[in-house]
Amino acid sequence: MSTSLLSATAELAALIGAAALRHFRRNVVVERKPDGSPVTVADREGEQLARTWLARYFPADAVLGEEFGATPGASGRTWVLDPIDGTKTFVRGVPLWGSLVAVAEGETVLAGAAAFPAVEETIAAAPGQGCWHNQSRCRVSAVTRLSEATVLTSDVGRFAEPTLRRAWEALAAGATVTRTWGDCYGYLLVATGRAEVMVDVGLNAWDIACFVPIVEEAGGRLVDFTGKRYPPLDNAMATNSALAADVLRFF
Repeated sequence: MSTSLLSATAELAALIGAAALRHFRRNVVVERKPDGSPVTVADREGEQLARTWLARYFPADAVLGEEFGATPGASGRTWVLDPIDGTKTFVRGVPLWGSLVAVAEGETVLAGAAAFPAVEETIAAAPGQGCWHNQSRCRVSAVTRLSEATVLTSDVGRFAEPTLRRAWEALAAGATVTRTWGDCYGYLLVATGRAEVMVDVGLNAWDIACFVPIVEEAGGRLVDFTGKRYPPLDNAMATNSALAADVLRFF
């Protein structure tokens, strides 16, 4: 196990993803959390595996996970885990889900990684160390016009508030392509230059923390609808640099 936090987040995301993949398209039982969102044995096993790994290699660090909440630490660092981002996608057998890992100190994300084992893609980044997609350096696109951009979101239904719905509709109308290849895969597409904009609402730290260095080290911007950087990001827009100001004006 490497002592580099960039390598460690990538290793842990891949480990969780491999564990989840063993359950993928295996007719797993779907349960419901109190908020109505789905959860499976793959989610829980993935996070428990991560916590066991962290207890071995980073025992002084705190952990915050989607499935098992917060565990305190003494180092000042916190690992933020989402074993399966896109569980609804996962349970329907669609491969665009990911396993997300970030490590932060205070308000600074020190490294982040996401593994997408069903499509054999990984992405990881740390401030000053670049963004790496499948072991190769990656960058956001150079598209400068919204009319030539691909715009993504997770679920149009999340834009229930009328002002947000109008903003989304106007943004989507100005793009050349609009798709809901959302959840974590949308951020991967922006960071690798295959889409220009990803917008999302209703986020928790484990949904977005890892993408802070990923998007920024790829040359993009990741902010909320007021232009504020993480943390927190209850809503988020990831863009290439050229379109950041234009997209923000819609919101």
